[in-house]
Amino acid sequence: MGMTMTQKILAAHAGLESVTAGQLINAKLDIVLGNDITTPVAVNEFKKAGFDKVFDKDRIAIVLDHFVPNKDIKAAEQSKTCRNFSCEHCISHFYDVGKMGIEHALLPEQGIVTAGDCIIGADSHTCTYGAVGAFSTGVGSTDMAAGMATGMAWFKVPSAIKFNLIGKLPDNCSGKDVILTIIGMIGVDGALYKSMEFIGEGVRNLSMDDRLCICNMAIEAGAKNGIFPVDEVTMEYLSGRSERNPIVYEADADAEYEKVIDIDLSAVVPVVACPHLPENTRPASELHDIVIDQVVIGSCTNGRLEDMEAAYKILNGKKIADGVRCIIIPGTMQILRECVQRGWYTAFIDAGAVVSTPTCGPCLGGYMGILAAGERCIATTNRNFVGRMGHVESEVYLASPHTAAASALTGYITEYKED
Repeated sequence: MGMTMTQKILAAHAGLESVTAGQLINAKLDIVLGNDITTPVAVNEFKKAGFDKVFDKDRIAIVLDHFVPNKDIKAAEQSKTCRNFSCEHCISHFYDVGKMGIEHALLPEQGIVTAGDCIIGADSHTCTYGAVGAFSTGVGSTDMAAGMATGMAWFKVPSAIKFNLIGKLPDNCSGKDVILTIIGMIGVDGALYKSMEFIGEGVRNLSMDDRLCICNMAIEAGAKNGIFPVDEVTMEYLSGRSERNPIVYEADADAEYEKVIDIDLSAVVPVVACPHLPENTRPASELHDIVIDQVVIGSCTNGRLEDMEAAYKILNGKKIADGVRCIIIPGTMQILRECVQRGWYTAFIDAGAVVSTPTCGPCLGGYMGILAAGERCIATTNRNFVGRMGHVESEVYLASPHTAAASALTGYITEYKED
């Protein structure tokens, strides 16, 4: 029996000719990732276990992004722990204020992750890097500690679901609408501990930013990872960027999948995930009665350049509705710089939005956009659980940058339609 793309990557990193779903393996790691919340816990476990050195200072990435610039004393202490550890072990990929970004936007941008990699990160959205043809998955801080010390991690090889993509997205839709549509179809446990593998002629019509968004939210369907094949779009993105030579793996023709789900991209419509689960999706056109108080455009899901461009095209020359707070957060300093150079930053301000340095802040209800009781937010983030962005009686609606920006102008959930 052949192997899926994910299984081939895991077999190679385990030094095995083949692996099968359910098999337990010990695999070599290319990158170990942590942030300002999870790394301090990993550092404590690292020391508790008696480790005194990392396996490779160039294969560990520590990104301060959740509460940076620091929001309070606890956040400052957590960041200090990360700084001290990174300095002590000469960590090459340490990103602090001024050069940091939201980790899952930053690592692909900087070429730290590449095709064929095996990556773990102490953050659930580490599954993002499947967009470049890597196996990447979230782990706990204890596994991060072991990974930093040994360069190894154990996995149960996942079975897979194949998503066969055909067609091309309408102009008012993006990768966010694709993944929300899929989660609405299969549910938040529809791919539990499985690999979501996206294939088909429709893949070539998705940009790298679309793919990064789709893989980012694979975890919201319960998946172990999401992954795209390496094609011309991938190689163009990686060219001149990757620190290491990409290694391309392809699924075997006789690879075994638990099921195959066909997705016609041309039939996708702007959708919104209503409270309080990402699976609770409805077409945006059906939600015009939902009045909003806040809009957030950013996060590791939708803080990339195409997301900023979508917001710019919709907000430029217009005014955000009275009573609506619009927060725009570019995913990295490089993206922020591009927004400034292209005049988008000024357009956002003129429209009545605020623009932040890169941070995860509002997504997890940390800071930079906490909701009060009874308030509603439409956000390009990835989770809308009870109390996710503030008070337990607040509500979060997940949407694409197109839908979020259009809603900022009207004050209620609005499907974007080009003039």
